[in-house]
Amino acid sequence: MSLTLHLPDSDATVALGRALASFISRMDAPPALLLQGDLGSGKTTLVRGFVESLPGAEAAEVSSPSFNICNLYPTSPGVAHFDLYRLEGMPPDDALFDALEDPDTISVVEWIQFLPKGMWPDQALFLEWIPSDTGRSLVLHAMGGAARDVIDALGPK
Repeated sequence: MSLTLHLPDSDATVALGRALASFISRMDAPPALLLQGDLGSGKTTLVRGFVESLPGAEAAEVSSPSFNICNLYPTSPGVAHFDLYRLEGMPPDDALFDALEDPDTISVVEWIQFLPKGMWPDQALFLEWIPSDTGRSLVLHAMGGAARDVIDALGPK
């Protein structure tokens, strides 16, 4: 199951992040968010909207964790924000897999294409940015029942 969205600007990308957070943060077993897109496509912008709409966000400074690989945000629920860009061709450490298995943390992974698909979590929402002449185009792919519920909530009514 998938859903294709057109995001005309960064405000729409932030709004989608907020919409995802409002639904995912209330789930008992939230899916991981797996993000794939070119530099500047809007991955971190979406994460900013997601994190900033959660309780505790006033103590979180959302930025791309390119150099330290992971940012942990003191939100409720907690968010573990990974960036695998610098890991191209190298295996990630156990912190990634621990976060992906932690039911009290929502994992967000940018540059997921640098992790072999066999290592992706079973319950995930895969967000794939695709080139667009205007704004951003995004395809949300459901991996597992929890992600299907998210797509159902975001889809046309």
